[in-house]
Amino acid sequence: MTEDDRPWEPPLAGTETEHLTGALDRLRATFRWKADGLDAAGLRTSLGVSTLTLGGLLKHLAAMEDYIFTAKLRGAPLGAPWDALGWDGSNDWEFATSADDEPAELYALWDGAVERSRARLDAALADGGLDQLVHAGNGTASLRRLVCDLIEEYGRHTGHADLIREAVDGRTGEDPPAGWKPSAGR
Repeated sequence: MTEDDRPWEPPLAGTETEHLTGALDRLRATFRWKADGLDAAGLRTSLGVSTLTLGGLLKHLAAMEDYIFTAKLRGAPLGAPWDALGWDGSNDWEFATSADDEPAELYALWDGAVERSRARLDAALADGGLDQLVHAGNGTASLRRLVCDLIEEYGRHTGHADLIREAVDGRTGEDPPAGWKPSAGR
C-alpha cells in the first residue's frame, strides 16, 4: 500500500503546518466517506429524537468551511454560493433546509466548499503562516486558531456522522478504505 492509496493520511513526521492540515484533511476524508454514496432517504435519516442528518451535516460543514476561511480569515462576506441559496446566517439554517436539497447538490456544495477552503488556506499559509493574525477576534486570533477550530468542528460532527451512517446501512470504520474516492450520491 502506498501513500497514494490513502492521500488523507497525515504525515508521520512533518512540520506543525503539515500535521495540522493533515489532521484536518483526514477528518474531512473520514466525514465525506461516512456521508458518501447515499440517496435522499439516507441523507435524511436521523436517530431517536435528534433531527441531525448526514445531509444537514454536509451542508453545515460546507458553510463552516466557507465561513472560517472567508469571514473569519479575511472579514469578507460569504458570497457565492450561499447568497444564491438563501443563507440567512442563523445557526440552524443548514440543518433546516438540507432536506429540500438533492443528494448531488449537497455533495457538490460540500466538495466545492472544501476546494475553496484548501485554496484560501494555502494562500494564507504562503502569505504569513500559522502565526499571522486574522480578522476573527478583532484581529487578535491567529490562523492556527482557525485551523484548530475547524479540526474541532469536524471531530465533533464526524462522530455524529459515524453513528448516523451505521444506522443507515451498517457502515462502520475509522477511515475510508485504501483507494476510496468520493461519489456524488444516488
